[in-house]
Amino acid sequence: MRTIDLRGRELSPADMLAAVPRATQARAEALEAATRIVDDVRERGEDALREQAERFDRVVGHAVRVPAEHIDEALASVDPIVRAAFEEAISRVRQGSAAQVPAARTTDIGAGARIIQRWQPVGRVGVYIPGGKAPLSSSVIMNAVPAQVAGVQQIALASPPQSDQDGRVHPTILAAAGLLGITEVYAMGGAGAVGAFAWGVPTIGLDPVDVVSGPGNNYVASAKRAVAGVVGTDSEAGATEILIVADADADPRLVAADLISQAEHDEQASAVLVTDSPELAAQVVVEVERQAAATRHSVRVAAALDGPQSAIVLVDDRAMATAFSNAYAPEHLELHLSDAREAAAAFTSAGAVFVGDQTPVSLGDYMAGSNHVLPTGGQARYAPGLGAYTFLRPQQVIEYDHAALAAVREGVVALANAEVLPAHGEAIEARFTA
Repeated sequence: MRTIDLRGRELSPADMLAAVPRATQARAEALEAATRIVDDVRERGEDALREQAERFDRVVGHAVRVPAEHIDEALASVDPIVRAAFEEAISRVRQGSAAQVPAARTTDIGAGARIIQRWQPVGRVGVYIPGGKAPLSSSVIMNAVPAQVAGVQQIALASPPQSDQDGRVHPTILAAAGLLGITEVYAMGGAGAVGAFAWGVPTIGLDPVDVVSGPGNNYVASAKRAVAGVVGTDSEAGATEILIVADADADPRLVAADLISQAEHDEQASAVLVTDSPELAAQVVVEVERQAAATRHSVRVAAALDGPQSAIVLVDDRAMATAFSNAYAPEHLELHLSDAREAAAAFTSAGAVFVGDQTPVSLGDYMAGSNHVLPTGGQARYAPGLGAYTFLRPQQVIEYDHAALAAVREGVVALANAEVLPAHGEAIEARFTA
C-alpha cells in the first residue's frame, strides 16, 4: 500500500478532495463500456444478453428465465447451517428496515384545509445480485427484504449464469430467493442485467421495472447511471470501499484484517487507513503483508491494495482525520478509536459507520441488521445506502373545502396575476361564480 502524507499542510476542502485516492480512469472506462452494453440490450434484447453471457460468463444455451424447479432444488439442498444463517439475517434486516418506513401524517393547515403526507411503494423492482468473483447471496436479503417491507408487490431478481453450474444462477443465491418467496429470477449478469431491467425483454417475459437496486462492480454502477431517468436506481454501489480511522491505541492486526476483508471483493476495491500514528501505520503494513499472503484470494487482495485507490494516509491529528474522511465519504467507515462512540458524531459522510474495533464491516455484510448496499465513489456526501425508503415515493394528498379555498382565494389570484398566469386565477374564481 502506498502512503499519502498530509502532515504539516493546511488543506482546503478542495485540497482534501484532490488528495482522496480514487481509480478515476477505471470508473471513466467502466461508464463508456457499460453504456454500450446497456444500449445493446435495449436494441437487441435476449440476443444481446446471450452474447454477453458467452463473452463474460462463458455460458451458452442456458435458461435466461430461471425455471421454478431450479429455485426449489436450491432451497431443498442448501446447507442447514447456511439456511439458519439466512433466516436470522432476514429477521434482523427486516427489523432494521421497518424503522425506515414513515407513518402517514396529516397536517391541518386551517379549518377545512388538509395535507396528508404518505409514502407509496413503487410497483415493481429489479434486484441485481453479483455472482462473478463472489456469489453474494446475502445481497438477496439486503435488497429484497427492504423492498418487501416497503410494500413492493413485484420483485424480479437477476444474477449471472455460472459456468460451473451448467448456466444456472448460483444455488445459494437461488436458495435465498426461495426463502423470500421470489419466483421471478433471471440468469443474466452485469451491466446487461441492469439494461434488461430498465427496458424489459419481452421474449423472456421480463417487463420493465420501476427501480433497479443492488451492488456490483464499477460496470454495474455505471450501468445504473446509463439508465437513470428511465428507471429509478439506488445509489451507485460500485467496487467496495473501506476507510478506517485509527489512533495509536488501535490493534494493527484487526485493522489489517478489515482492510483485507474488503480488498478480497475485487481488484478495484478501495482500502484506506487514516491515522495520526506513524507507528501504527508501520505495524499495519507488516500485518497486511503477513495476512494478505495467507488469505485465499491473495492475488486479488494484492491487486486491490497496490492500486491507486488504496493507501495509508498520515494526518496531523483527529481533526484532520475527520476532515479527510468526510471528504472521502467512504462506503464503509470503521472507527478504531479509543473514544469511538463519542467521536462518531463528527463523521458525517459515510454510507455506514462501524463504531469500535468489535464492529467490523464483515458484521454489516451479513448479520448486523443494517444494509450492506451502500454508496461508493464519494456519493455518501449526498446519497444514502439502500433501505425501505429506496422503494418509497413521498406523496402529498391535498384536500380543501369551499370555505378553506375562500380563505386563500384573493392571495392565489394575486399570485397568479403577478406571474402572468391569469387562467390559474380564473380556475379559482370559477368556484365562486354561478
